[in-house]
Amino acid sequence: MSKEYYKKKIIDLRASMTKEKEAKKRDNERYASLIKGASTQSSKASYRKSKIDAAARHDRNIESYKRQIESAKESLKRCK
Repeated sequence: MSKEYYKKKIIDLRASMTKEKEAKKRDNERYASLIKGASTQSSKASYRKSKIDAAARHDRNIESYKRQIESAKESLKRCK
């Protein structure tokens, strides 16, 4: 693969990581409002669990993007 390919890939991965961080913020705010407006304790607990699961999913995706960026950087170094 060419240097330009890896440079573009790194840029795209960084953009995807930024989008994932924004999605995490939106989900966090959405679940916070759901928790605040919940009428029963069981629904609050359910929303809290969903909020934790969603945050963990976003964190896993962000870490995956970080690993992919590092891998692309190493591949770029090998191209030179």
